[in-house]
Amino acid sequence: MATGWAREGAVQEQIDATIADAVAHARQQLHQGASLSHCAHCDEPIARARQVALPGVRLCVDCQTREDEKRAHSSGYNRRGSKDSQLR
Repeated sequence: MATGWAREGAVQEQIDATIADAVAHARQQLHQGASLSHCAHCDEPIARARQVALPGVRLCVDCQTREDEKRAHSSGYNRRGSKDSQLR
């Protein structure tokens, strides 16, 4: 594959690095510690089934949904100088 000035294998290394960054970010988002009995944002009770399913959970379903929506709008991985990230 012709890559211009990039050395052979640079594209795959970029892809691998992007995936490794995404995995590291996902691991950082995992819950840790004991689950809360009430939501840290709205103080509503967190269902016992949710506490068991997600050890370390801190938010109720509604608040977690809102947090996930906020992250979805603001997330964007830097593709380490790829054209896609430069065009955004």
